[in-house]
Amino acid sequence: MNNLEHALMKTPLGVTEISGNANGIQQIKVLDAEVPISTTIPESLQLCVTELTEYFKGNLQEFTCKLNPTGTDFQKKVWNALVQIPYGKTMSYAALSTQLGDIKAIRAVAAANGKNPLWIIVPCHRVIGSDGSLTGYAGGLWRKKWLLELENPVKQQSLF
Repeated sequence: MNNLEHALMKTPLGVTEISGNANGIQQIKVLDAEVPISTTIPESLQLCVTELTEYFKGNLQEFTCKLNPTGTDFQKKVWNALVQIPYGKTMSYAALSTQLGDIKAIRAVAAANGKNPLWIIVPCHRVIGSDGSLTGYAGGLWRKKWLLELENPVKQQSLF
């Protein structure tokens, strides 16, 4: 396996670190610290940077960059299900567990969701509580709310 290459890019939600190589993107995470962004982007990460940039501009709804996350078979099964949640839509943890074949696996599904190494591209932010609440998000609930508002197809005008 090739060594991982890294890039740091600025997003509206903070500096984002992308790690991957020719085999695909292995990790995307948002940092809470302000660190210098990359001045050059490795070739293997360029499509991912471009797609994330377009996503944050509201111009991209589906990612095409090659992914190569590290995880258990169960985690990968959950992450593959997350990618199937359409842009602008949400799904509850219970519905996701049911879709995966076992409503009783809701805690395991939630744990796998929380271990998602591919921020944004594997859209764990689209999973909400059964009551519609914004439950747990590794990047912080304010980021989850921001992402769901970006993807919301109905833009409400401010009344004031």
